[in-house]
Amino acid sequence: MDATATPAVDRIGIADLRPDLLGMTRGRLAKALAPWIDRPYRAGQVYDALHRRGVAEFGAITGLSRELRARLGERFRIERPELVERRPAPDGTVKHLLRLADDATVEAVDILDDRGRHTLCLSSQAGCALACAFCVTGYWGAGRNLSAGEIVGQVLALRAAGGLPEAVNLVFMGMGEPLLNLDALEPAFEILSESASPRRITVSTAGVVPGIEALARWPKRPNLAVSLHAADDALRSRIMPINRTWPLVELMAALRAYPLERGRRLTFEYILIRGLNDGPTHADALARLLAGLSAKVNLIPINPDPVLGDRMVPPDAAAVDAFHCRLKRHGLVSTVRRPRGLEASAACGQLRAFGRRPRGHAGRNLGKGYAGRA
Repeated sequence: MDATATPAVDRIGIADLRPDLLGMTRGRLAKALAPWIDRPYRAGQVYDALHRRGVAEFGAITGLSRELRARLGERFRIERPELVERRPAPDGTVKHLLRLADDATVEAVDILDDRGRHTLCLSSQAGCALACAFCVTGYWGAGRNLSAGEIVGQVLALRAAGGLPEAVNLVFMGMGEPLLNLDALEPAFEILSESASPRRITVSTAGVVPGIEALARWPKRPNLAVSLHAADDALRSRIMPINRTWPLVELMAALRAYPLERGRRLTFEYILIRGLNDGPTHADALARLLAGLSAKVNLIPINPDPVLGDRMVPPDAAAVDAFHCRLKRHGLVSTVRRPRGLEASAACGQLRAFGRRPRGHAGRNLGKGYAGRA
């Protein structure tokens, strides 16, 4: 079944088989509505009501007759995620817990920078199966793919909560691996890129090579960020099991073939972990690996979390600065990311969706009674 039409299951277990309009692109929505509307332009009215006005129910589409609204409500649904909880941090970042129709939960984050710009960090899966050693989401185990409507619905839910300007940046760096959910990511990107330039949308991947190759064929593409975190296969496989499936030689070949428009770069995210990947030899290896690429390295001192254990801690400031400066001496563009939302467990690698029971690594490594605590 197409990801934009995934049936919802309500909280008493009854499936709602009506197609969800929220994840349909403009063309697909027009095709779906064609048998039920009196004039073709009505489809555009419905689409604009959903995505420009943020309408959450058919009764609020006042440009349509009452009879037509009732007819559409019988055959289709508008399934916006429910905002369950907001967790603000002192720096202005706000983490949102969202509940989906089948009771699955995801988190999305509104990140406010020093210039007052908002970036929405979106989830693509309700969990993650990749089990990266530095990421809290993986400790809670795999979850299902989100539909296109559930992805777009995160933006609409955060907008409805208030406080967002018209222009925001969008990053797929929340829960899940976006390139393992291409069937939903592609229509969601098409919908979201109508209101946000593709240059303001970033998709982050742990290195799913077939997904990178598919993304390269899209007519319009978001920015691409790659979670790298090590420049040799032995270390990267230790902290990112996905490297055993697509090792660095395959990943880098796909990235070197990836088409970049003028003025664009690949972003490489590199989480710095004390005593593991933060030394001068690691910086030199990273520079060699990225030589010749139009690239930027985003250094991220790891954000500690109780589920990660006492070995997953950031280097001291001097070590971070030394790594950063060494990359710059090699000619790489490098930045150090300042943590945002740390006090609300909303920083990079900390999303978990409270209320879920831990599975996999979490079930083995967490102390009794920890599940769901901040």
